[in-house]
Amino acid sequence: MGRISEETRASNEASIRAAMDRLLRGDLSPGGKCDLKTLAAEAGVTRTAFYPKKARDGSERSGPYQHLAEEFERRLKALQDAGDIPDPRAAQIERLKTANAELEKRVKDRDRVIAELTAFKQLALSRIAAQHLEIDRLRGDLARRPELAGPVGVVASLLTPRGKT
Repeated sequence: MGRISEETRASNEASIRAAMDRLLRGDLSPGGKCDLKTLAAEAGVTRTAFYPKKARDGSERSGPYQHLAEEFERRLKALQDAGDIPDPRAAQIERLKTANAELEKRVKDRDRVIAELTAFKQLALSRIAAQHLEIDRLRGDLARRPELAGPVGVVASLLTPRGKT
């Protein structure tokens, strides 16, 4: 491909800048993103014009519109750093990542609470079982040594589960 005239270059730069401003405002065409590919399509130039080229001697030289690509990426990064994301899909992805992180934290917190409650339940059941065994032991002692239940007995008789004394 041959060289382009200065008029064509100026016209292309103007259309790239206009497309850059539209994209950075969030005015994206359907299916477009806020990236160099969409910028090239919106401006009507080839995407390769934004990247460095190899000269015939093997050295690199800048692409004709590489400085505009760098400006676009710099402005896009500045907007993103300020919290303004012009690409609705990218903004949605960020919102979903934030929501996902919050939900993961809530699940971890709930798992921790469930583990604590399970441990508490196990401890409570163990204590109830120990108390039941102690009650059964005391009832057995009372049955074997009736003198403990005398008129002013040391051990008071407890009701059995069937209501007998």
